[in-house]
Amino acid sequence: MKIIAFVGMPASGKSEAARVAGDQGIYVINMGDVIREEVARRGLEPTDANTGGVGTDLRENEGMDAVAKRCVPKINNSGTGMVVIDGVRGIAEVEFFKQEFGGDFTLVNIDSSIRMRLMRVKARGRSDDMTDIDALRNRDERELGWGMGGAVEAADITIPNAAGLKEFKHSIVELLEQLHDRN
Repeated sequence: MKIIAFVGMPASGKSEAARVAGDQGIYVINMGDVIREEVARRGLEPTDANTGGVGTDLRENEGMDAVAKRCVPKINNSGTGMVVIDGVRGIAEVEFFKQEFGGDFTLVNIDSSIRMRLMRVKARGRSDDMTDIDALRNRDERELGWGMGGAVEAADITIPNAAGLKEFKHSIVELLEQLHDRN
């Protein structure tokens, strides 16, 4: 089974890349959904502060690879030949996935400027989103504290997301086809 994981700063385009994969019939696991499930299980509102707090709590109490560990059963039960993981947040998660899946694991960094990311955040309107550039910078710092920088540096491939949506989607489709064909 091939595992392709997307990493990148908040609103860089990871979820859009995963959506493209889903449209291609590839099974997608969203790491943020794993945290949002835990937020709901705890009876909390799905705000940025609560999702970030639960993410930090899981990592502090279960290890920096806690969310990755919770994804493995979903991956193994997918019954498919290729799985996309949306939202790697730290190097410990990368290391865990590499240990678990070896050479079948490919990490793809989605790179986008903070200004582009802020425009996307304002457009998507999720309940856990930031409202201004300072809030986005705070979220960046929180995720960098989880080891995001090391995860970005460990990427096997970097896809820029600075042009339009059509071009980005085309880049992702090409990437998925290349990775699918790779033996």
